[in-house]
Amino acid sequence: MKYKLSVTRSFSSAHCLREYKGRCENLHGHNWKIRAAFYGTELDDTGVLIDFMDIKMHLNKVINYLDHKFLNEIVPFDRVNPTAENIAAFILGRLKDIETKNAKVCEVEIWESESSSAVVCI
Repeated sequence: MKYKLSVTRSFSSAHCLREYKGRCENLHGHNWKIRAAFYGTELDDTGVLIDFMDIKMHLNKVINYLDHKFLNEIVPFDRVNPTAENIAAFILGRLKDIETKNAKVCEVEIWESESSSAVVCI
């Protein structure tokens, strides 16, 4: 059997896309929504894949780094264009720190609006 857990959080930040021809090259902000998912095939002795609280605590640390910031001024987005795709990949990379032998991060989805999202999958 396969299991998949997800946690959703949100944050606000501003950015502008470098070398982009269009409105998004200008400074603008988003109320981002993030969904981080973990998967696995085995539960621990308590019947849990990974504790939701562990995911929430770690995701909150990542969000605190991004929240109410101008993303173009913080690492790695001072060098990497702060696109939805790159932000999702950054978050996914940070969540690898809490993987267990049973639970691996498998995807991060980030919405920049109610109708537009990017997903990074492993």
